[in-house]
Amino acid sequence: MIVRILGEGQYDLEGDSLHKLKRADERLFHAIVDDDDAEYHARFTEVIALIRGEGRPVPVEKLVESDLILPSADTSLAEARKLFSDHPS
Repeated sequence: MIVRILGEGQYDLEGDSLHKLKRADERLFHAIVDDDDAEYHARFTEVIALIRGEGRPVPVEKLVESDLILPSADTSLAEARKLFSDHPS
């Protein structure tokens, strides 16, 4: 799976990393729904760290479509809630 972090680049995740990402994403989703700022920042930091740590960077010169696009790492809870309401699926 190709994941893009806006303003940073793309990463290729496979195997167990995808399962970890799914679990982390579920926790992030609940923090957004619960409007819990501290939990949101902890979970979003976890998601970004997982992608950076376990994903392989896709070379800039390689053009591939992203399967998942995340906002930049400094995105606030309010911005994330707006993004989620604009794109609920």
